[in-house]
Amino acid sequence: MRRLILVVVALAALAAAVAGFYYARLDEKYQGFEGSEQFVEIAPGSGSRAIGRALADAGVVRDEWTFRLAVAMTRTERALKAGEYRFAGPASAKDIARRLAQGAVYLRPVTFPEGLTIKEMARLFESRGLGTADAFVTAASDPSAIRQVDSEATDLEGYLFPETYNLPRRASAALLVSQMTARFLAVVDTQVRAEAAAQGRTIREVVTLASLVEKETAKPEERPIVAAVYLNRLRIGMGLQCDPTVIYALERAGKYDGNLTRENLRFDSPYNTYRYAGLPPGPIAAPGKAAIDAVLNPARVDYLYFVSRNDGSHVFATTLPEHNRNVKEWQKTFFQKGGTR
Repeated sequence: MRRLILVVVALAALAAAVAGFYYARLDEKYQGFEGSEQFVEIAPGSGSRAIGRALADAGVVRDEWTFRLAVAMTRTERALKAGEYRFAGPASAKDIARRLAQGAVYLRPVTFPEGLTIKEMARLFESRGLGTADAFVTAASDPSAIRQVDSEATDLEGYLFPETYNLPRRASAALLVSQMTARFLAVVDTQVRAEAAAQGRTIREVVTLASLVEKETAKPEERPIVAAVYLNRLRIGMGLQCDPTVIYALERAGKYDGNLTRENLRFDSPYNTYRYAGLPPGPIAAPGKAAIDAVLNPARVDYLYFVSRNDGSHVFATTLPEHNRNVKEWQKTFFQKGGTR
């Protein structure tokens, strides 16, 4: 009997020692991987045992049991989330358990400014190391995601909403394009679509005109005025004569060298609004929400013309003589003075 008691006491002491050993590790900061960072992919449906094993194999925690105890102590067993996590520097098992419970997965932000074409977005996608430009262009060539709002689209030009997207390291071009079109449909919601329909315009027409507005001015206060100019011209059958449409046509043909010449204005393309009246066949870039709103809520002005002040802003005119005077002042005189005022 005495021997049994001694065995029980010894086992209890051993258990206490083991428990104390692991408890001491819970708040100990540890880094068992080489280098400044380590990535670990947690598969969906993984339990604390599988997660602990993956973290231990990666050198993020000392061992599986320390992590499992940390999960128990932090009561995060049911909250651990799948995804890819980035670990940098020493961290305690408790901290790591909390991070996985918070779902602090590693994401890389990529920002697409307003007014980019598919090809420009593709180059940006590649420059961020997310994949090849060709893969992005291929993904953006499938218009099926926006068929509900534009049955005529042959690609996603104009429908990849410009915004910041947070992507996992292995995000594909197809995944990003899907997120961008989903965001477009969320912004151009049923209310926007109903407003366009009430004005007798299709979403394709709205987005096309908004893309011209986006390319012509970056000034928030000018967008409704530029939209009004183009809508006024469309109403009276006057050519839009929008330089960015010519540039877009030349770029599609691989003939744009960065300079727009008088000869370029005669380039034969349905996108050339100097040669063809009305809207171009489709969007020439991705407009933001403000440009779309400007088309649906244009300024109440009679302007038919505008010319750049060479500082990002424009001066507007109602008559051709007035516009010619503005051109002389803000363009001819400006460049005669060597481009300074």
